Amino acid sequence: MEKLFYETPYVKIFEARVLDCKPGKDKTYEIVLNRTAFYPEGGGQPADTGTLAEARVLDVRERAEGIVHITDMQLLPGSDVTGTIDWERRFCHMQNHTGEHILSGIVHKHYGFDNVGFHMGKDEITVDFNGVLTWEQAEAIEEEANDLIWRNIPVVETYPTKDELASMDYRSKKELSGQVRIIEIQDGDVCACCGTHVMYSGEIGLIKVTGLMNYKGGVRMTLRCGKLALLDYRNKMKSVSGISVLLSTKPDEIIEAVDKLKEESMKKEGTIGRLFKELFENKVLEYPESDEPLLVYEKGLNPIQLRQLCTMLYEEKKGSVVLLCSGEDDAYQYAAGSSCRDMRSLSKAMNHKCNGRGGGNALMAQGTFQASLTDIREIFENELKGDKDGIK
Repeated sequence: MEKLFYETPYVKIFEARVLDCKPGKDKTYEIVLNRTAFYPEGGGQPADTGTLAEARVLDVRERAEGIVHITDMQLLPGSDVTGTIDWERRFCHMQNHTGEHILSGIVHKHYGFDNVGFHMGKDEITVDFNGVLTWEQAEAIEEEANDLIWRNIPVVETYPTKDELASMDYRSKKELSGQVRIIEIQDGDVCACCGTHVMYSGEIGLIKVTGLMNYKGGVRMTLRCGKLALLDYRNKMKSVSGISVLLSTKPDEIIEAVDKLKEESMKKEGTIGRLFKELFENKVLEYPESDEPLLVYEKGLNPIQLRQLCTMLYEEKKGSVVLLCSGEDDAYQYAAGSSCRDMRSLSKAMNHKCNGRGGGNALMAQGTFQASLTDIREIFENELKGDKDGIK
């Protein structure tokens, strides 16, 4: 099969003959041509999409019988068809793949780390290196990569002989056999690769590193190239501008504004917490000491507040077992606490009968009930009925 994506990687439309067409999975068809410009998935690069005549090309795979085009329609073997590549998608892949070469080559040149994992997604690229980099080092690598891009260096494709290959210093993720295709970018990278690339580095436009995280003893770097980098910058500028308007501050001052807002929020939360503690102390005083089970309903409490009030009630001996609920419309959060009964067994039993979820330890259990308050009260009382002081 003639592989046009290597011979003329910028071809968008081509003519070919259908050699075979057979049914595939899920109402698709598998088509083999005598020549193709559709790149099959491989080496971290996704397959091309587009059309063959009226059929949509959904995926492209390389198999023993050749390159197989997965389509939504069948085509007649022996017929001549026009293939059309989704060029925007292909060119994006070419920008990103070539950009990854430059960045990985620079990492290898300066630090000796290998690219051990590469994935080109719809919105970003991830590259895994078998060594650790700091964010400052990643920024320096990014700057050098962009300087090389703006020099508009040729991206050279060669097919060296076995002897020539033996004397070359090049990157490769695995042992190679047969004819090896080398992609070389002066001062950037020399790498064995089967993907598609731009002809000049300037066509990449821009490389932007957007993330760095420790991963399997090395780092996973997230990046965007070309149009993906532009779209990412555009989206982030929209977010920055929106936040700037909400905070009534300049875009380059939003970090300081958010820090101030966070500090004010923490002060408010501290004040609210103190006021709730005083409120709960007064609430506790409303209940007499008792060795009987106690169910209390309070509206508008969050899980932390439920736990806090429940703990205060049972520690002040307002009930042998305290069940505190908050919510409405047969949807309640609960906290159950006791210093003399295991809350794990009670929580499990009540969850089963009240369509609930949750758990905890011997002293305290928390969760949710999907039942009416009347039903919750009846089940709670029945669970403890016959237990002296509510204790088993």
